[in-house]
Amino acid sequence: MSALVFIVSLLALIALGLPIAFALMFAGIALMLLTGQFDAQIVAQNAIAGADNFVLMAVPFFILAGEFMNAGGLSKRIVEMAGAFVGHLRGGLGYVAIFAGILLASLSGSAVADTAALAAILVPMMRQAGYEPTRACGLMAAGGIIAPVIPPSIGFLIFGVVANLSITRLFLAGIAPGIMMGLVLIAAWWLIARRQQVAVAPRVPWGRRLRILGRGGWALMLPVIIIGGLRSGIFTPTESAVVAAAYALFVGLVVYRELDGARIYECVLSTARTTAVVLVLAALAMVASYMITITDISGQVGAWLQGLSEHPLVLMSAMMVVVFFAGMVLDFIPIVLIFTPVFMPIVLAADIDPVYFGVVFIMNCSIGMITPPVGVVLNVISSVGKITMTEAARGILPFLAALMALLVLLILFPALVTVPAQWWR
Repeated sequence: MSALVFIVSLLALIALGLPIAFALMFAGIALMLLTGQFDAQIVAQNAIAGADNFVLMAVPFFILAGEFMNAGGLSKRIVEMAGAFVGHLRGGLGYVAIFAGILLASLSGSAVADTAALAAILVPMMRQAGYEPTRACGLMAAGGIIAPVIPPSIGFLIFGVVANLSITRLFLAGIAPGIMMGLVLIAAWWLIARRQQVAVAPRVPWGRRLRILGRGGWALMLPVIIIGGLRSGIFTPTESAVVAAAYALFVGLVVYRELDGARIYECVLSTARTTAVVLVLAALAMVASYMITITDISGQVGAWLQGLSEHPLVLMSAMMVVVFFAGMVLDFIPIVLIFTPVFMPIVLAADIDPVYFGVVFIMNCSIGMITPPVGVVLNVISSVGKITMTEAARGILPFLAALMALLVLLILFPALVTVPAQWWR
């Protein structure tokens, strides 16, 4: 009964247009009223506890690092490097978008920021070269959602906090699946590019390639510092976020000299706005999470899925189907905050590796960012690429199919995640 009350009240509040954060809080209050445990003090205490978490301090610093990266010229250098090495292939600008997307993902962790940065640089170039705008924008959106899977990932940070899992283990386990996402996009683009009649850029001489690589080497050092520091235990994920922000500021200000006082102020202001949204969500979602635990909604859902508990593959598939459809109507972080406290006890009871579940879960949530009608990354690409939402949805289809095929493979063969994760330990 409590599970039904929670779901109905949450969906009703969202349908009325209430912001997700407050819808989660009031859904939690609905459970309190149902059980006769309403206490405003408990609501306030849980909301404060939701935001009062040391690990969440990494969120503003990773966002700030991404802002400094885009404003300081790091994104531009990465696109330039990718263009120097793969731009001469048929459909070369598409490969540039994919490789640049993977590299940018290892810097910022934000799908929206990466998509906007890539699209602003590459979409005009692809239009001018004769690429089909809808397909070009679809590829850009699909490449952008690699960001929440490859570390540093804000999605893994939120999931790790709610699920009480090691952020470092989640970060390292996401490297191989993130690269796989890039590979399936390359395969999909290869099939599409063969049919497109576009001009092929001349091959860049090796001397110029090395010069471009030298200029972009400062940008490439950032993921090396983050992964190396986490792998060696030099710093925690939160400390790595501070290092990333400081490094991006230094490179943009001193090395590339594209940051000034006005741009730094804009970066800090944008970071504050984005962080406020994330932390309010995390705070008010804790009220719902607390009542989900108190009313044993996870146990009720587990009872519904009891027949599947002896078949982890079927259970995992069922949960991922639920997450996929939720991704059509909810944004990334709300899905993580709503479903993590519900699914984690079921995952642990079924003896599914929680880190493996977290990687596949976050990838599924990322795919939700390019599924209509809500897909936030689709909205970004339609705005930056100057196409309609319908055109963006049509352009994303082959890449969405490729990513879904990869998701199915990861569900069928967990070793694709768990074995590479062992290499980084």
